[in-house]
Amino acid sequence: MATENPFRIRLAEARDADAMPSLENSAGTLFREIPALAWLADGADLPAERYRDLIAGGTSWVIADADDRPVAFLSASREADALHIWEIGVRRDLQRRGLGRRLCVHAIETARRWGFAAITLTTFRDVPWNAPFYARLGFKTLEGSAMDARLAALLETEAERGLPTHLRCAMRLGLGPH
Repeated sequence: MATENPFRIRLAEARDADAMPSLENSAGTLFREIPALAWLADGADLPAERYRDLIAGGTSWVIADADDRPVAFLSASREADALHIWEIGVRRDLQRRGLGRRLCVHAIETARRWGFAAITLTTFRDVPWNAPFYARLGFKTLEGSAMDARLAALLETEAERGLPTHLRCAMRLGLGPH
């Protein structure tokens, strides 16, 4: 007998913003497995207000449990012809069950339907659940002149916040016609 999946994706609502920093924090504890990045597990999370702003743009989704409580989220924004992913967080005890992938696939399908040319993000190059994860979904790392000014500026801002530039990268998934 098949077990029903208790999780469903839905558009994030303003009321979900308060849960997102704690989900981000829970997800971030995984960085403790990487000694050089362990400090990120105790770093500052995006504030609920920032999540409310992203939710207001209609480009953030949650995976909710059977009681409609968020257990994972993807927050993005519209940036010219691209949907930009700012943050994905999956509650630590639910990681490695495909929830992050489901959110990404949902965002990709939605962005394609909305007519975006691409989805972009910045992430860690070698962290298994960062760039390698996105590469499996078809994202390409951008280098040199392939990176636009917006993404270069984001990486610069991240460096100013203390993220090691040699470990970071920008990625893009083209959403051209099929």
